[in-house]
Amino acid sequence: MTSTPVTAALLYDLVACPHRVTMDLTGDPAKRDKPNAFVELLWERGSLYEKEVIAGLTEPVVDLSGYSAAEKEQRTLDAMERGEPLIYSGRIQAGDLLGEPDLIRRNDAGYCAGDIKSGSGEEGPENDSKPKIHYAVQLGLYTDILERMGLSSGRRAFVWDIHGREVPYEFEVAYGKRGSRTLWDEYEDALGAAREIISGASATLPAYGAVCKLCHWYTACTERLKQTDDLTMIPELGRSKRDVMYGHVQTVAGFARAAPEDFIEGKKSLFPGIGLDTLKKFHRRAQLLATPDSTPYSRGPIAFPGHDRELFFDIEVDPMRDVCYLHGFVERQRRDNASEAFVAAFAEQPTGEAEEEAFARAWNYIRERRPCTIYYYSKYERTIYRALQEKYPAVCTADDIEELFDPAHAIDLYNDVVKKLTEWPTWDFSIKTLAKYLGFGWRDTHPSGAASIEWFHRWIETGDQQIRQRILDYNEDDCRATRVLRDALEALPVMDGGAQ
Repeated sequence: MTSTPVTAALLYDLVACPHRVTMDLTGDPAKRDKPNAFVELLWERGSLYEKEVIAGLTEPVVDLSGYSAAEKEQRTLDAMERGEPLIYSGRIQAGDLLGEPDLIRRNDAGYCAGDIKSGSGEEGPENDSKPKIHYAVQLGLYTDILERMGLSSGRRAFVWDIHGREVPYEFEVAYGKRGSRTLWDEYEDALGAAREIISGASATLPAYGAVCKLCHWYTACTERLKQTDDLTMIPELGRSKRDVMYGHVQTVAGFARAAPEDFIEGKKSLFPGIGLDTLKKFHRRAQLLATPDSTPYSRGPIAFPGHDRELFFDIEVDPMRDVCYLHGFVERQRRDNASEAFVAAFAEQPTGEAEEEAFARAWNYIRERRPCTIYYYSKYERTIYRALQEKYPAVCTADDIEELFDPAHAIDLYNDVVKKLTEWPTWDFSIKTLAKYLGFGWRDTHPSGAASIEWFHRWIETGDQQIRQRILDYNEDDCRATRVLRDALEALPVMDGGAQ
């Protein structure tokens, strides 16, 4: 048995980033960043929701939340021996596995575990949703412990999610449309990786990705990435691709110096999962990063619609309350930046009525400004507007939404322009990264969508007008950043074949 047990929290973190587990176990605590306010909010909201769920139960429940460690574990065992139907905040252990499931529920054949989550129990579109792997590995741990204790009702568990649904997690059923992989396979792989990290048998490396910016090791890891010239600094080249390349090339500079042909054998690349076109794309990006004073370029001409009026559009959504609380627009006339005006539709409360009213105001604003060109960054705005239309069909029709986002006059700068046509000497292609590269500055010192959600929660709690204005300023800056990027894209030099 190892001195450090495998816990649900450890497995959750491992799914997102194995190196975070290493750093939590062995990293210098002095190098940890301050806790992120949004992450703290997630924990706070999760705890509050959990208490709301338990308070609303009508069936008898053994509440062990007031106990700790050994006493909680013993009382959990006692409750299961008595055959209690539902146990809240229990603690179970078997070997090197330690779990504290939110709920342990008795079925005819034994017990199964569940967690209360302040998010959706599944991910993906409603007609093709799948279990969340980071939830599955946690639930798998609890199920494994109950099985080793001889108390399990089978390899199944459940999530009570933010929508009030009980979402089943069946561990021995293939969960994807293709292949036969099960959630139990995912759990066992995560458990094996966790044990290797804990024992020191497996070393991990930091990797740059979307999850990094909320992590308390962000500064320490990015410093090491720079020092080692890690391949994951190449946009879209993540941990898994870096790991399959590592035996042949380990640094951005080394990759840039090589020729793509050095990594091609026959008609395939040497790297499983990386096709020839992707290999060449990564090589172009490596060359940009490795070349001092390199500049962005386009691989083909970029032309935008010629409407005199332009709307630069950005929304803010609170996923914990499932509410779109802000629709922001910067309107510009005839390419004259001096004509810019910011217009916002703000939901003053996290209610359906306020959300619908803000959506209606935003919709009417857009309708009144047409004809115009609308610019936004990523498919998120379109996805949310489709969802809002389904919730509030009195505002507009589904056909209205599809026409609004017709590519003839609505341009997704991220998917339709930046990713398809351009290359940048940056680590990623987020609007924050590209606009800052172009010299644009946000007024807030720590601007992010996550921060805006935390501010919205504080605004709801306090009614502080300064917080409300901070949200509006941040959204306005996002809209203006989109305009800055649009103009820069139009002016990019075209490099034939993507070579400078």
